[in-house]
Amino acid sequence: MSGFAHELERREVTKTDIPVFHVGDAVDIHVRIKEGEKERVQIFSGTCIARKGGGLRETFTVRRIVDGEGVERIFPLHSPNVLKIELKRAGKVRRAKLYYLRDRVGKATRIMEKLNATHLGKLDDKRTADEQPAPAAAEKPAEEPAKEEAPAEAKAES
Repeated sequence: MSGFAHELERREVTKTDIPVFHVGDAVDIHVRIKEGEKERVQIFSGTCIARKGGGLRETFTVRRIVDGEGVERIFPLHSPNVLKIELKRAGKVRRAKLYYLRDRVGKATRIMEKLNATHLGKLDDKRTADEQPAPAAAEKPAEEPAKEEAPAEAKAES
């Protein structure tokens, strides 16, 4: 990819407010559906079983069970039709792709929940170090002047 195209893609990727989510997480995807002249929002709830690609071409696959049938949808991460991604639960998995869930039924498809999930509710921050705002006051804590209070005994005597 040329330098110009790479720079343009990097700028577009850093603009979006996409939450941090991983494979195994339970997510709600709010998708804009256009039917004729009407437009509505459909929520697709399920488990993220794969993430592929990078940059503007990144996609993720969400799987859920509807009436006993497995339904999978592949969403482009930076699509304007994907209005919002909500994280419901963080899953504890050790694989990048959870395609083995396709062969499992019922309780076997459950994924352990990550109890100390730090990425829930945070936004994806893929900016490089030179783009990060410089932490001016974060490195040195501001020193507060000591407040002078009279001892409790002195207050009680007066």
